[in-house]
Amino acid sequence: MAMAMSDSGASRLRRQLESGGFEARLYVKQLSQQSDGDRDLQEHRQRIQALAEETAQNLKRNVYQNYRQFIETAREISYLESEMYQLSHLLTEQKSSLESIPLTLLPAAAAAGAAAASGGEEGVGGAGGRDHLRGQAGFFSTPGGASRDGSGPGEEGKQRTLTTLLEKVEGCRHLLETPGQYLVYNGDLVEYDADHMAQLQRVHGFLMNDCLLVATWLPQRRGMYRYNALYSLDGLAVVNVKDNPPMKDMFKLLMFPESRIFQAENAKIKREWLEVLEETKRALSEKRRREQEEAAAPRGPPQVTSKATNPFEDDEEEEPAVPEVEEENVDLSMEWIQELPEDLDVCIAQRDFEGAVDLLDKLNHYLEDKPSPPPVKELRAKVEERVRQLTEVLVFELSPDRSLRGGPKATRRAVSQLIRLGQCTKACELFLRNRAAAVHTAIRQLRIEGATLLYIHKLCHVFFTSLLETAREFEIDFAGTDSGCYSAFVVWARSAMGMFVDAFSKQVFDSKESLSTAAECVKVAKEHCQQLGDIGLDLTFIIHALLVKDIQGALHSYKEIIIEATKHRNSEEMWRRMNLMTPEALGKLKEEMKSCGVSNFEQYTGHDCWVNLSYTVVAFTKQTMGFLEEALKLYFPELHMVLLESLVEIILVAVQHVDYSLRCEQDPEKKAFIRQNASFLYETVLPVVEKRFEEGVGKPAKQLQDLRNASRLIRVNPESTTSVV
Repeated sequence: MAMAMSDSGASRLRRQLESGGFEARLYVKQLSQQSDGDRDLQEHRQRIQALAEETAQNLKRNVYQNYRQFIETAREISYLESEMYQLSHLLTEQKSSLESIPLTLLPAAAAAGAAAASGGEEGVGGAGGRDHLRGQAGFFSTPGGASRDGSGPGEEGKQRTLTTLLEKVEGCRHLLETPGQYLVYNGDLVEYDADHMAQLQRVHGFLMNDCLLVATWLPQRRGMYRYNALYSLDGLAVVNVKDNPPMKDMFKLLMFPESRIFQAENAKIKREWLEVLEETKRALSEKRRREQEEAAAPRGPPQVTSKATNPFEDDEEEEPAVPEVEEENVDLSMEWIQELPEDLDVCIAQRDFEGAVDLLDKLNHYLEDKPSPPPVKELRAKVEERVRQLTEVLVFELSPDRSLRGGPKATRRAVSQLIRLGQCTKACELFLRNRAAAVHTAIRQLRIEGATLLYIHKLCHVFFTSLLETAREFEIDFAGTDSGCYSAFVVWARSAMGMFVDAFSKQVFDSKESLSTAAECVKVAKEHCQQLGDIGLDLTFIIHALLVKDIQGALHSYKEIIIEATKHRNSEEMWRRMNLMTPEALGKLKEEMKSCGVSNFEQYTGHDCWVNLSYTVVAFTKQTMGFLEEALKLYFPELHMVLLESLVEIILVAVQHVDYSLRCEQDPEKKAFIRQNASFLYETVLPVVEKRFEEGVGKPAKQLQDLRNASRLIRVNPESTTSVV
């Protein structure tokens, strides 16, 4: 009983969920109001989950059944296709039998017409027979809506037939002005878009002995057409398009710089179009060649005479004819050459770039050191069109619009095929442009969060890792190519470094970070940049050149801050000893001075927690040594004079104040204390600054030596000093 109730509840729930007006929000709201507690909601959730699992199982079962039916249907379609092919073959044989009947009746009908011409009433019947016969011999309509010019009528009949048909095409009367032009073949076609394979329009093709006319249907006027395009056979290439259901029975016409795809009604008509186009092109080419030979023939009558009398000249005249025969004797009948344009189209459509380039290499190797008669030139024209299409696809593969995921290795396939096609420069340019877009995107996607130093660590890792991967991939892809590509890579690396420095400076220097933070960030960037030396790429000088202006600005700003702070302390100077109150504070100060390089600070400490130095001098010492330490982290040769001048300016502010105080102070006790502070500056602080500067830079500074050796730095008049006494 409970099971029956459960089944009925599940079916009711299923009907409720499947109803057209079901709203999930309203359903949940009603369910929450009706439930007594959490337990009811959990049970209802389990019922919905069970229903979802049951629905999923039913869906899988239905998909499996439909898949089996699909396989069986496909098998039946295959059987039906083979039967239709057999039926088409039988109909073709019947049609060929019917076409042979008018040709056998032609002599009898002509004799009957001649006999009837002498009688009155019989003559009318004979004329009708001749007209009927001429219609049969001139054009024989095929089931596919195509017609082929027969060989029965002469030039006048062919011209009459052309005139009759072209009267149905609007806007092409100028075609009749060409003498010797006649219709070879015509039929209905359907045009498709070459890029998207979408049906465009119904057309009718008229193939003349020297050109191809394409006309569009006029739906409102049955049997009439409008002129669309006219193509000379000299610049026309015909390509068979492999069947790819539902797209079948198609062929492509290539007319530089455009191409058009047409679909015939069936495979037989398509084959006729391809055959008659090739035959007509060949006949036109042969006709042009004969005309050129005839035009050149009148210039050598004596050679014809001597040819019959002088056997030596006969041999000499025959020798130049040998290369002409050899020039045209290039075997293009092999199956892989005949299907090469189609195979290239398939490879490009299936993105089999390696296969397409392999086919091109095979053809180039086969035609190497061979002459170029018209068939070879025609084949090369077809292949060049495919090469252009392949190049466009490969260029699109490397464009920044494509997905940039996968790193530089993702571009290797397209780059290698472009190099094989002989377009190394284009491949290099596109590869570097793609990588520049990838680096730019990676930098933009970095989140600016947390401390500045943390962001700089992430920025350096992303940028220099991308640069390292790009350099390694470039070395693999372009190994053995023109060395100019490596120059292009160095130029690109400098441009990419500029992109990195822009993001770096915006975060570090534009945001007015402290000098210690800026120094740590620059140090991190230098360390990452030095890793590029593993692959022989040194960009340290570039990052120095790009950062020098920002670092100069940071040093100048921090120098001004120290000078202002020192002047402010000087203005409040009372020349009293420091009392640190606690031994802990005194120990901390000793550690700080030791870290600054002042190792003999013990001699300036007194009893308890007293220090026999002024607070101003101690603060100046710590601030100056801190500035020097951070500046040395930023140091490179271009900053030598900037750093040295900044140090001299900072030190001058302190020593000028001490010098002025010594001259102005009258109290002997305070004067002795000031002299002790001056001794600390000259004999302890300045040697430490000089030593540390020389260690960091690698060479001594004469300006600092002059400051240390002078007993007094600069005599300042009381009127000109900025110190407040």
